[in-house]
Amino acid sequence: MVTIPLDKIHIDFNEQSLWVLNMALALVMFGIALDISVDDFKRLARKPRSLFVGVLSQFVLLPAVTFILVLLVEPLPSIALGMFMVAACPGGNISNFITHLAKGNTALSVSLTAMATLLAVFMTPLNLQLWGSLYGPTASILKEVAIAPFSMVKLVALLLALPLFLGMWLNHIRPKFASKIAKVLKVLSLVFFITLIFIALYDNRDIFMEYVLYVFWIVVLHNLLAFVTGYSVANFFRLSQKDKRTIGIETGIQNSGLGLLLIFTFFDGMGGMALLAAFWGIWHLISGLAIATFWGYFPIDKEEFV
Repeated sequence: MVTIPLDKIHIDFNEQSLWVLNMALALVMFGIALDISVDDFKRLARKPRSLFVGVLSQFVLLPAVTFILVLLVEPLPSIALGMFMVAACPGGNISNFITHLAKGNTALSVSLTAMATLLAVFMTPLNLQLWGSLYGPTASILKEVAIAPFSMVKLVALLLALPLFLGMWLNHIRPKFASKIAKVLKVLSLVFFITLIFIALYDNRDIFMEYVLYVFWIVVLHNLLAFVTGYSVANFFRLSQKDKRTIGIETGIQNSGLGLLLIFTFFDGMGGMALLAAFWGIWHLISGLAIATFWGYFPIDKEEFV
């Protein structure tokens, strides 16, 4: 039983650290974009069904499933809002790598990352506001915080859309150079970003240790439902096994780093939101790698590659 008001606790993260976190997230996105080309979009334009299912799963079904889970579990308001925040974010930065390990459709994964990144500029603020407003306890928080949606749109555009365009542009004019630095940059930037999250947790370790068990089971259940949602909707639309795995991973691996940054920027590091997003960022790496390893042992029939 949680007795201390976690909703009233704010995670300490100073302005300088927040600026570094901004740069790290933009650098991660730039590294991913170095592997994305216009051809990825053209390929999906010829076979758009998988892209449609992926977007549907990520930006419509996952937030809806999250809302149902919140109604059933009734977590603390700040935890619930953190769940809505994570569900509103686009796919995570490591989803392409995990899809490759799982023998999924890497091209689809990369294209979904690009498309979700563009859509997130508007869909992340919209979904957070929509689903957060439908649940009474989180609606009260949103009224108190009084977020300017356009401010969130601008920040998401700067952190995701701008690095995406710059990375794709460099890949277009200098493909060999882009490919060479992408391998190094993606790993270094991701390690740097994860390190920042660990530093934030370490600086607030007393709060983290007190609430970790409460947050743990919620994150595990939420993450599991995300994977199941993605795989199930792809199965419903009769997609190939490769695409099922890909959409399951794209839905289960969320860009919780973006969520964490938005929480520090617009919610002053609200305790429950920050802890949930930070723990999700750690847990989805573990669960994603576990699922990829499991799937990796099961080959896909040749006809599935068509």
